[in-house]
Amino acid sequence: MATYKKRGYKPKNKEEEIEQVEDHSTTAEVFNTLDEGASKTEEWVAANQKYIFIVVGAIALIVLGWLGYDKYFQQPKEQEASNEIFVAQQYFDQAVNGTGVVTDSLYTLALNGADGKYGFLEIIENYGGTDASNLANYYAGFSYLNMNKYEEAIKYLSAFDSDDKILGALALGGIGDAYAQQDKMEDALGFYEKAANTEANEFTTPKFLLKSAITAIDLGKADIAITYLERIKEEFSKSTEANQVDVHLGRAQGMSK
Repeated sequence: MATYKKRGYKPKNKEEEIEQVEDHSTTAEVFNTLDEGASKTEEWVAANQKYIFIVVGAIALIVLGWLGYDKYFQQPKEQEASNEIFVAQQYFDQAVNGTGVVTDSLYTLALNGADGKYGFLEIIENYGGTDASNLANYYAGFSYLNMNKYEEAIKYLSAFDSDDKILGALALGGIGDAYAQQDKMEDALGFYEKAANTEANEFTTPKFLLKSAITAIDLGKADIAITYLERIKEEFSKSTEANQVDVHLGRAQGMSK
């Protein structure tokens, strides 16, 4: 193995002289290799400089284009859509608090608009890709559900996508309700379970655990129902749904004997 020798060190014999020459040769070879690698890199950059500039320029144009699109097109579109949905939401809220024929008429106004104002369906069509358009799917779905138009309800609630766990769970539960009203109980159970398994909270989780349990009982799946009902008792004992657990739990336990 080579040993460290001070600068100016003179070999004592022929063997050390050969060793010193070899050390110098190895060091020189390493630096030569590094120089050659650097030279090849410089040559490649020089040879492909045109393409590098094109790629960098294209990336810059994409970034600038996206920023321009967002500022001058998407943001104004978002604001306009947000303003448009306000009237439709008012019709919806009035319908939720109304009764009878008037209710259906208000849902129709919410869906189709009136007095020069867009309804949810037009907002979905004209403002695609905006938050308001996405929210309009949610409202349209529940409007159709409350009007007993279940296929339309499923269509629009399925199109709704949100990071809000409450709204997301309610939309899934709404799809479950639409299937249940069509007597498609297996499908209904699947969506109630999805709604219940969305991020746990005191509002939607016990609500859809209970609906899952009741639907499971109707399908003769007592064990599944018992699991959901006992979870309500253990985790959501203060919920309004907890007050109904014992009745349904008795039914489920009676079936499982």
